[in-house]
Amino acid sequence: MSTTRPRARRIPLNAAAVVTVVLCLFPVYWMVATAFTPTRDIQSDDPRFLPGSWTLDHFRTAVGADGFGLFWRNSLLVTLGAVLLSLLVALGAAYAVARMRWRGRRQFMLMVFIAQMAPWESLIIPVYIISRDTGMLDRLPTLTLVYFMMTLPFTVIVLRGFIGTIPPELEESAQVDGCTRLGAFRHIAFPLLAPGLMATSLFGYITAWNEFAYANFLIIKQQDSRTLPVWLSSFQNVFGTDWGATMAASALFAAPALVVFLLLQRHVTSGFAAGAVKG
Repeated sequence: MSTTRPRARRIPLNAAAVVTVVLCLFPVYWMVATAFTPTRDIQSDDPRFLPGSWTLDHFRTAVGADGFGLFWRNSLLVTLGAVLLSLLVALGAAYAVARMRWRGRRQFMLMVFIAQMAPWESLIIPVYIISRDTGMLDRLPTLTLVYFMMTLPFTVIVLRGFIGTIPPELEESAQVDGCTRLGAFRHIAFPLLAPGLMATSLFGYITAWNEFAYANFLIIKQQDSRTLPVWLSSFQNVFGTDWGATMAASALFAAPALVVFLLLQRHVTSGFAAGAVKG
């Protein structure tokens, strides 16, 4: 009886977990399945969960579309630039909040939390007006700065909690041995921050890589400066939507984020857990 009761209690939890996984993965499966399904089967009135036949024509259409390589380059430049800037600035800010005592520290963190909770979609019009008045429309550096601002609050919050879990005595011992504060941080604390840096980097990467609204509103005239999320809309025209090519392009677009997550999954999990220990 003692062993059967815990198992019975876990049945609803396991069932809920299975339902959640199915609901989350089914759209991904449908995207990939549609990408390999011939056009005649996609447009059929009798949809199938398993494709009757397979084709790579949609992937050839997506790869051969205008601007495929250029938009990939734009997305990579913008994403990597935003992530690196966010890590550089957030690392200094998180260390100052976690290790130093200065007036206004609590108010600073309150403003960071407010910025994290603010819906960025509501700021599209102010950002557009600022970009227009400063001559920064239709430029990739503008998107880089916007994505940097979007990912910075979360990065500061997580890294601050992560630095708080590192005993300050380790850095104090290094300072006693002759290291400066910066040297002690670089040699002692920084290597221990690897999981936290990977976790925040992945969050920033996915946020910047998938963002559509700002890329669509801030890059209007210069088609060569557009990114992959905007490129996906190019498969829709006055004759309809090429769903096969759209799904193939979406699968190619999602592949880098999925690969990066699978490679960093173990470090990301430990990084988020450690960063949540101290607030």
